[in-house]
Amino acid sequence: MGCIHVLLFVAIFHIAVPVFAWKQYRIRRSIDLSASNPLIPDAKLPSDLVPVNYTLRIKLNAEQLSFSGAVNITMACTKRTNQINLHAHNNLQIDEVNLDVIQHLDDGETSLVKIRRVDRVPKKPLLVVYLQDDLTANGLYEARIHFKGMIWENTEGLFQGKYKQVNSDDMQQDRSYFATYFRPHHARRVFPCFDEPAYKVPFLVTIIRPKGYHTLFNTEAETTATVDDRYELDSFKITPPISTFALGFVVSELTLIQYDSDHTNVNPTVRIWAREEFHESLKDAETKIRSILAHLTNVWNVSYPLDKLDVVALPNFASVKPADNWGLVAFKENELLQGYYGITQELVYQWLGSWITPHWWSDAHVNKAVAGFLSASTAIELDNGAEFEGKWPMTILYSIYYEFSKRYPHSRITAMKQETTCSKTELVLRMLNYTLGEKTFRNGLREFIKHRKYKTFASNDIWEALTKQAHLDNRLCESATVNEIAGSWISKDRIPVVKVVRNYDKRTANVTQRLYLRERPHDVPEQDKMLWWIPLIVVSQDNLNFTNTSATKWMKNVREVTLEDLPNSNSLIIVNPEEIGPFPVNYDERNWNLLANYLLTSEGRTKVPVYTRAKLLHDAWNLAYAGDLSFATAFNMTLFMQHERNHLVWNPIFTLIDHIGRHIDMSKVHKKFEIYVRTLLTPLYEELVSHQQEKEAKWKINLRSLAKSFLCKAGYKPCIEEAQAVYKTWMNSSEPDLGNPVANQYICPVFKWGMMEEWEFGLQRVINFPESRLQSERTYLLKTLAGCPIQTSKINRLLNITVLEDNSNFTDNDISLIFKMLSGGSNGYMALFQFLKQNWEAIKLRFKGQEALWDNLINSATGLFTTQEGYDMVSQLYVQRQGEFGTAEHIIEKSLKNIKEETKWSDENLPVIEEWLDNFLKQYKPSNEKFIE
Repeated sequence: MGCIHVLLFVAIFHIAVPVFAWKQYRIRRSIDLSASNPLIPDAKLPSDLVPVNYTLRIKLNAEQLSFSGAVNITMACTKRTNQINLHAHNNLQIDEVNLDVIQHLDDGETSLVKIRRVDRVPKKPLLVVYLQDDLTANGLYEARIHFKGMIWENTEGLFQGKYKQVNSDDMQQDRSYFATYFRPHHARRVFPCFDEPAYKVPFLVTIIRPKGYHTLFNTEAETTATVDDRYELDSFKITPPISTFALGFVVSELTLIQYDSDHTNVNPTVRIWAREEFHESLKDAETKIRSILAHLTNVWNVSYPLDKLDVVALPNFASVKPADNWGLVAFKENELLQGYYGITQELVYQWLGSWITPHWWSDAHVNKAVAGFLSASTAIELDNGAEFEGKWPMTILYSIYYEFSKRYPHSRITAMKQETTCSKTELVLRMLNYTLGEKTFRNGLREFIKHRKYKTFASNDIWEALTKQAHLDNRLCESATVNEIAGSWISKDRIPVVKVVRNYDKRTANVTQRLYLRERPHDVPEQDKMLWWIPLIVVSQDNLNFTNTSATKWMKNVREVTLEDLPNSNSLIIVNPEEIGPFPVNYDERNWNLLANYLLTSEGRTKVPVYTRAKLLHDAWNLAYAGDLSFATAFNMTLFMQHERNHLVWNPIFTLIDHIGRHIDMSKVHKKFEIYVRTLLTPLYEELVSHQQEKEAKWKINLRSLAKSFLCKAGYKPCIEEAQAVYKTWMNSSEPDLGNPVANQYICPVFKWGMMEEWEFGLQRVINFPESRLQSERTYLLKTLAGCPIQTSKINRLLNITVLEDNSNFTDNDISLIFKMLSGGSNGYMALFQFLKQNWEAIKLRFKGQEALWDNLINSATGLFTTQEGYDMVSQLYVQRQGEFGTAEHIIEKSLKNIKEETKWSDENLPVIEEWLDNFLKQYKPSNEKFIE
């Protein structure tokens, strides 16, 4: 054990440490205030002591799933203090008796510092050491602490993973590995430390592990020594300055994959580790990782910062995200089998995150956004966009539009807010890449990273570097800064809508911006005060150049500007083509009609790129839904879809059909809308079926599946007959409860359009569902039993058996799920409302003392009506049962308020929709032979 003692108490203050490691520590603010992570305590440690380096020893006890160790923390005192504050999780045991603090004197000697007491702060992960006398400013001190802790199964701190390994006798054996996951603030679960990203210092680490295992760490192993007949000790090279969250190790029996290519002399050394059976699956992994590293080296114009990279495929790794330690990245096995994007994101962090590090968690979100943007662009370049099938960034863009146009974005869900804020920042980076120019943008990032080796940064540093480069390249006027531009987007949980109203005689346009609200009522406080820096990129019909992405004019935090020198009155214009900026655009009616007519021509569909065609369609329908555009104009924009076959343009159509369909499905207009949908989708689907091939692109399979799903909902006979034929095999099974041989895609069409006998068979399968089968299968079956039928008889049967008969086969969670599914369409919530009205007393008695179920029922039965008829029904019930709603009183009052608002929408829009549909159906005369009426 002597070698351990020497390593542990090495004179660590002699380790070479850059002086900036503690002298440059300072409090910094970022514009990214709204993106700070509320899940991480904002209380920082006092800055009167800062770490200089660590010597850390950890011993694993695999049998007892525990660990023990010791840490020596050398600290510089920046101002007089009589206490040492460290992060230490409440589950971490500290040996307070053997805790020492020493002072390193100028002559190389040491002096023991007297300790008054040691405290653990209740409900906070803090360890406080109170001293008899003050520590002196500019002094160097060392805390020597022994600790113990548990190894957990959840991936926080130090955890255990389990898997099966096939041995030489083809028998499966249980195997374990032990790994760390310290991001963002879980190092404190394993050892006392300054667990904040800004503290970047070297670590000298030794790990004592069971024999038969090996250890991977941030740096290479220097020596391995035998401790006893059960344990070995690995000593590692000292790390560069590193944050605690980037520290990590994996102790396992996983083996190194040997590749045919010889990269022994290529820097960095890349090694990939996995269980033996998985080696063959990762035969292409090294090539993929090296191509990503080469690309990122070119992006940053800086070589990979370390001399090695270990990549580990962890079996049964339960974490949502990989463990991206510096020089050591642990993935789920299947993540290494996927495309470039996920792997690239973790490798970007080797530069931006580990080598240079966000100063505080608010800056980490900008860090993540840069990583996301670079990962997407890298993946697109390395595989020609095959991984995304062209969907980036539209998938996140449309979800951002939807979320930020609500009255209450994120529904006050913190985790959702973090993700959407990060996604929006990624879209802002994409906008800057276009408007500043790719060369300027990349050179700005290179300048940003160039002088920050081993340092920290605030998000403002990125914006400042981009500003300097943009000014140098004359891509941005001297009075403007990227900080202002980015700040106007990041600091608000909102996005703008831009309206362009042309003056055709003067060849100008008045452009205004305001808050984009899709959800009614539009009564968000202080919306008139919200302004953005918005780039106006304009393409006109006389020069359809979609490669020029420079802004014609910027809206510099102003309400309105004027565009000049526009084309003549017969030529269209497009503002914000290719979704360069994350904002929708509205036009005057004439320009919308010019766009609609142009897209009906083959020239228009050829010359207007895919993203722009999708944008025009998406903007028109969402603006109409929000009440900012006539539905007649929005429907006109869909006419070209009869000739459109690109999946990216079709994708938003399905969402919009669903939204509009749900909103109007209680009205008489709905049937006409359904015929319109059939007319739009049938040619697309039948063409995709007729050209179906054995091996075809994934997007084509998905597009055919979506079209089929929507046609099935609309009563497409070939689909219904196919579903019933497959379903019949289950009904004819001698033991139907042993398993479901029917694919999920067939069940809903049968329950919606099929016979009562078929639906009843499904109900019995739920009632008799064996405990041995996956409960998720039962849940899906129950969802479709409730959510798919349009016949009141089926819905009443389900409600009677679950609510009135109180069938023991159905739990309260089942009943809540049924209510939720019934609220998805007018057939469901209308039947639920009538059921409530007719069985009021019995239901009240049934749910006595079950406020959650009662509230859920009232919300689902009354909250979704959208017409005056629905308002009258709910209002009548409210008056009849005044004072009997109990805990749901506020719910029905809210329902009435919402229905009133939706009724206004229906009164304004349904006549317009109906008139347009009537004209459309007269012109196209669709056949209904293939559909169930």
